[in-house]
Amino acid sequence: MPATPRLPLLKRIPLGVWTAVTWCGVTVYPLVQYVLMPPRQGVSYSYPRHGMDGHAAQLFLLLATALALAGCAVLSRRPLTAMALLVAGTGASMVAWHQTETVPTVYLPVTVALGFITAHNSRRTSLLACALAFGALFALWAPREVIGFGRDDGIAAEPYIALTAVVAWLIGNSVHQARVYAENLRSRAAVQAVTAERLRIARELHDMVAHSIGVIALQAGAARRVIDTQPAGAREALTAIESTGRETLAGLRRMLGALREAEPGRAEEAPLGPEPGLAAVARLAETTTTAGVHVDVRWLGELRPLPPEVDISAYRIIQEALTNVVRHASADSCRVSVDCRGEELSIEVIDGGRGHGGTPDSGYGLLGMRERVGLLHGEFSAEPRPEGGFRVAARLPVPAEVR
Repeated sequence: MPATPRLPLLKRIPLGVWTAVTWCGVTVYPLVQYVLMPPRQGVSYSYPRHGMDGHAAQLFLLLATALALAGCAVLSRRPLTAMALLVAGTGASMVAWHQTETVPTVYLPVTVALGFITAHNSRRTSLLACALAFGALFALWAPREVIGFGRDDGIAAEPYIALTAVVAWLIGNSVHQARVYAENLRSRAAVQAVTAERLRIARELHDMVAHSIGVIALQAGAARRVIDTQPAGAREALTAIESTGRETLAGLRRMLGALREAEPGRAEEAPLGPEPGLAAVARLAETTTTAGVHVDVRWLGELRPLPPEVDISAYRIIQEALTNVVRHASADSCRVSVDCRGEELSIEVIDGGRGHGGTPDSGYGLLGMRERVGLLHGEFSAEPRPEGGFRVAARLPVPAEVR
């Protein structure tokens, strides 16, 4: 079995790693800019230089980092716990820096985590994570705006941070909807593939078994009539029945082997034999002639290699048409014409039996032939002839690369 292709490198990186990288960048930048670098003109109100001078502030920053990284570690497994830890880490970071106003960069890891949670979890989980993020923002904004704690004359940053959180949720929701839609498409395609395979197997079984049983029935009837008067003729009929039965059993074994091929531990089995094609029409005509219906095969044009699906379908159409002649037409002969010219393959099976004015086969034979031709985008017709008998005709397009 072919190996499953690996995901791109960026998609193999866990979501928590991306959030952790964001947190580290947000934490390291102010340390380098406002603590390690030489002082610059002007003052940063968001990151006061004396913020990291005390041991308590440094301990709070270590606590904030520990909480945030713990949240990143469980982001994929426990998204709501991860969001709560990231929010707590953000609050501890603000305490470490003596911040009374939320800085957009400080809240960036929470926003990134919100987008990931929305994209990879259910709608309920994403809404709860969104409530946690907005609840924390409100808790940071309310003391300053409502009771005036630490209030300054600037414009509050929380509304803009809330807007970025909304954008992150919308992007994550779009990704989630796209993933759900893709999964639905894959599920639908899988169901359609299973249905198509079941129809293909049904057609193969019908075409193979119906023809063989029809020949066996005719040979058995002939043997019964002559077993007392012509033992040699009865022996020939029984030999034909044995040969046809063995061929049918071999075909059934091949088909059952194909059905079990994908099961574990079946790789060591012998490969299946090739499917029949137009090269086997002569053998098919010989078997049908032995059953009592003379088959005249006429080849028009040049018989050349065909795509497997065209070759197999052409053989099955001829086989099923001959089966209908044997079982329903009450004819002693029929003509098979195969014309392979230009960009199409034409097949015609004509008998002189009782097809005129009769009821076409009510089973699955004609339906199976029509489905085969339809899958190859060809044309199919099956109808009684005005002069008597029945005519089955099919035209199958031949791809340009094999012409």
